[in-house]
Amino acid sequence: MQSAKDSFYVALRDRLATLNPQRTVFLNGVTRPAVIVVENEYITAAGPLPEAFYLGWGTAQPVAPMRNGQPPLLGLECTISYWTGGLVDKQGVDRGRVLSQLDSELLAICSPPSTSKCDCSQTPPADLGTKILWTLPELRLKTQAQLQGAAPLWTVMGDQLIGSPSDSVPVIRLERAASLTIFFYPEAGS
Repeated sequence: MQSAKDSFYVALRDRLATLNPQRTVFLNGVTRPAVIVVENEYITAAGPLPEAFYLGWGTAQPVAPMRNGQPPLLGLECTISYWTGGLVDKQGVDRGRVLSQLDSELLAICSPPSTSKCDCSQTPPADLGTKILWTLPELRLKTQAQLQGAAPLWTVMGDQLIGSPSDSVPVIRLERAASLTIFFYPEAGS
């Protein structure tokens, strides 16, 4: 299963580097494309970086029965989360445009929905002779308005703020959680 996860990550990372070389993050002293696998990073108190794609893995389930001793086709849930507060002077007036740009980039790097499965535990990665396939991302909006350093005060439903505003200026954070399923055959012995 690890080879399927790694191959998916590498495909998205490399595609993003080609599509938008400026979409990078600085983590652990290294600048790299803004595709991050949550389970592979150091645990910190800092929250997720803005304008970066975070991959989280769910459960793997057989989706097709075994036949003639062949391994079953597996489906692995993946959630890709990202957020923005906007880029214009930290006022958030362009956050919808930035989120749309992130949506477009995610859809572009997820297409075509396949790549070769490789063993990335060695350098260079070894092609395992099969492919992984995935569904197109299903985009869901997760939005909360927050005061900096405070608990959420408002929830955004469509284009309406719900809750009680205060005299402080809120920082509206638009979040997206895209879900998809990766399909692959497990490697022998895994």
